[in-house]
Amino acid sequence: MELETILQELTTFTVGEFPRAALEAAIAQQEAITPHLLEALEDAPRLLARMEAEGDYMLPLYAFFLLAQFREERAYPLLVNFFSLPGESPLDVTGDFVTEDLGSVLASVSGGDMTLMRHLIENPQVNEYIRSAALSGLVCLVAHDLQLRDEVMAYFQHLLQGGLEREYSYVWEGLLSCCCDLYPEEVIDDLRQAFADDLVDDVSWAEHNLAQRKEAVLADLQQDRHYQLIND
Repeated sequence: MELETILQELTTFTVGEFPRAALEAAIAQQEAITPHLLEALEDAPRLLARMEAEGDYMLPLYAFFLLAQFREERAYPLLVNFFSLPGESPLDVTGDFVTEDLGSVLASVSGGDMTLMRHLIENPQVNEYIRSAALSGLVCLVAHDLQLRDEVMAYFQHLLQGGLEREYSYVWEGLLSCCCDLYPEEVIDDLRQAFADDLVDDVSWAEHNLAQRKEAVLADLQQDRHYQLIND
């Protein structure tokens, strides 16, 4: 399949149709199609405006997944630029992608580097679900031995101890969840304080995980579908 045809097939959503042949052709022609996929993600404000104007414009979403499968690190800043746009619009135009897959996609294109995900997490202008997805991306790195658990937990403790604005948002719930999944021994007192300060709704999950064997909790992490790199 020619590149032009592949891109046409991936550009517009058609109800009831999945462009399997075009995606398989894109994967088979990774080197040739990658520049086109990267180009589709450039100029974040322009991209967002087009996605808002054209509700069936699908090429960026396919590009997210294909570039993640390709482990294309040049996509990392492009993704972060797009999802750093303030307000609800980046979430609105991508739907369930943020809550289901953004963390895995970020981890897949990061090359193990936490820096840009940290920028998302620490930016109060970014949507809270996007920030939470970036937290999950860091856990995904640990699950696949792309970052040390202790390094990520040290960063999470930094957030708990003042690195994150101390007002309730879903980011705090995401941080609690990520700490639990990495075994919260270092941060249990910080999580209890967050609960006392009404920043999280409940810490019973953290207490439960702390009562388990650390090795068992971390073994479960590697099987958790939310922390898988994009491979297909």
